[in-house]
Amino acid sequence: NEDFLIRIDGRMEQGDESDSVQLMTRGSFVRRGGSFFISYKESETTGYEGCTTTVKVAKDESKVSMTRFGPAAGQLVVEKGIRHLCHYDTGYGAMTLGVAADEIHSRLTDEGEVEFSYTLDADQNTILSRNLVKISVKRTGPLT
Repeated sequence: NEDFLIRIDGRMEQGDESDSVQLMTRGSFVRRGGSFFISYKESETTGYEGCTTTVKVAKDESKVSMTRFGPAAGQLVVEKGIRHLCHYDTGYGAMTLGVAADEIHSRLTDEGEVEFSYTLDADQNTILSRNLVKISVKRTGPLT
């Protein structure tokens, strides 16, 4: 079901510079067990056409994972108090980056939003960027 409007606002900060992106798409949103799952199909606009991305948000706000399935598979895990190593495919090649959570705040119920921020590093001493993400989910009903 793609009964939800999903809006993703992202901002990347590198030193004194920042860059923002926004994506609006339709997708699904379900609550299973102690987690929320937001899923949507990537498009040509994102550069990952043919992929599906699922965002899993722990109800206790301890962890967010974004998993992209398909030709350009990848996973980003943002967890409070733990630095994860994540595989990232740039389209020009793959690399491994360290990911450390700054904050995770969820206001997800039957719809709502989740906000999280994290740093990416090439090694523990070299911060590449700070990234802020806000994902809003709103029920719209089925496509007609």
